[in-house]
Amino acid sequence: MGLKRSNSQAPAELSSSPPLDASRTQIRWLIRRDMDEVLSIERGSFQFPWTEEEFLCCLRQRNCIGTVAELDHRIVGFMIYELHKSMLRIQNFAVAADVRRNGIGRQMVQRLIDKLSQQRRREIVLEVRETNVPAQLFFADSGFRAVTVLRKHYDDTCEDAYYMRYCLNQDDVMPFVPHNRISELDAA
Repeated sequence: MGLKRSNSQAPAELSSSPPLDASRTQIRWLIRRDMDEVLSIERGSFQFPWTEEEFLCCLRQRNCIGTVAELDHRIVGFMIYELHKSMLRIQNFAVAADVRRNGIGRQMVQRLIDKLSQQRRREIVLEVRETNVPAQLFFADSGFRAVTVLRKHYDDTCEDAYYMRYCLNQDDVMPFVPHNRISELDAA
């Protein structure tokens, strides 16, 4: 779809409640009645959240899929991704703040990774804002590697994005040394 407002939020905030049993989480297709809970998670996760119209426009695309993570009859996470011939592209991903760091996001990403061999796609790609360090760390810990910086990528800010990639064959991923405006400011 080409939205330059990709959202990928790491489940990084600590929860004050005891850890959940993430094994009870069901990952299923997103349906229309899930939209209110998805929008609530979206608004609670991002400074520049997608609107309902943006979600619906994206999901109307033939190659766009939405999934949700459901725990105890409550939507606790979602992922929107696109199917391409040789790859999957994560458009939007978030876990509810009160259940982060319980393995729900990891389950959702692993489910997508498992689709690679089933669908003969070799990689998953996404963009992450340069200021969203928790998401960068989450995806790096899940086997994704930053392969380039996309300068002034977002329409809502002049912020750069890291283009991150997960490959079934990790030998295909070139090492990447990040260089962006934030690291330049830190060095000064």
